Amino acid sequence: MEFTAKQLAQALKGTVEGDPGVTVTSFAKIENGKSGQLCFYANPKYEKYVYTCKASILLVNKDFQPKEPVAPTLIRVEDAYKSLADLLKYAAAQKRTYRRYRGFRSSWFLSTKFGKKVYLGNHSYVGRHAKIGDYTKIFENVYIGDNTVIGKRCLIYPGVVIYPGMVIGDNVIIHSNAVIGSDGFGNAPLPDGTWEKIEHLGNVVIGNNVEIGACTTVDRSEMESTIIGNGVKIANICQIAHNVQIGDNTVMAAQCGIAGSAKIGKNCIIAGQVGIAGHLVIADNTTLGAQAGVIGNVKEPGQTLIGSPAINAKTYMRSYAVFRRQGKE
Repeated sequence: MEFTAKQLAQALKGTVEGDPGVTVTSFAKIENGKSGQLCFYANPKYEKYVYTCKASILLVNKDFQPKEPVAPTLIRVEDAYKSLADLLKYAAAQKRTYRRYRGFRSSWFLSTKFGKKVYLGNHSYVGRHAKIGDYTKIFENVYIGDNTVIGKRCLIYPGVVIYPGMVIGDNVIIHSNAVIGSDGFGNAPLPDGTWEKIEHLGNVVIGNNVEIGACTTVDRSEMESTIIGNGVKIANICQIAHNVQIGDNTVMAAQCGIAGSAKIGKNCIIAGQVGIAGHLVIADNTTLGAQAGVIGNVKEPGQTLIGSPAINAKTYMRSYAVFRRQGKE
């Protein structure tokens, strides 16, 4: 799909500031925008990226006044966040195609590519244009959507759902009833107090040698990719939200939740029931104790944090000693 700034401005009831003929074919976060892409700016926290963004079009609120020169063509709208939701909904509707496939009881389409000695269990489905690597085993009752790529020697256990367009590396294990690529929790507030769903057009990219536990969910991104690095191990019943990035060799115990757009470093240890707020950055080699609640960036590598809100473990233990004494008085 290709859109001009003029077309988008008309669809969103906005105004163009710049070249009305400039075209875009995809969407990106403002910090990653490139030529041919559309980005949006609504949160003042990201203003610094407005002046470095290389996207062709930038969606902004009509009252935004830049402090420095801006390279992209601007489309000014009443509410950039709400307009992005409208735009993604339109693009998603154009993308969806509901076809009736006649003559097939399973998914052995001519466009589906299976490597050597792939095992496909009963009642499993692999969609069109999907690619399955050598020696991968897909057990019973698995759904794998169109255009998904799965590497070599993977184990996909019964009941797994992998949405269209996901990318999974080699030697990956996905346990029963995990869901890869569901929509993230994205909703735009409306003036009447209701919420409008923001469509998610991105995907999930999972590296090599990853293990994902039973009933864990990894949401796809709104525009780019949710990324699970090489060697990551995630236990059962965890929630990885949209746009999250998890660095190589990080491990995560059961019942953890990571909110949208958080970036977790490499070689981190995340114990059970940890909660990490959205848009945070966690440094490499961080250890988060059980039930820690992380509400701020962790900038210094190698720390151990516990408690809620999570603080340095030694500080927490000194504070806890004081709490205990007060409880006995």
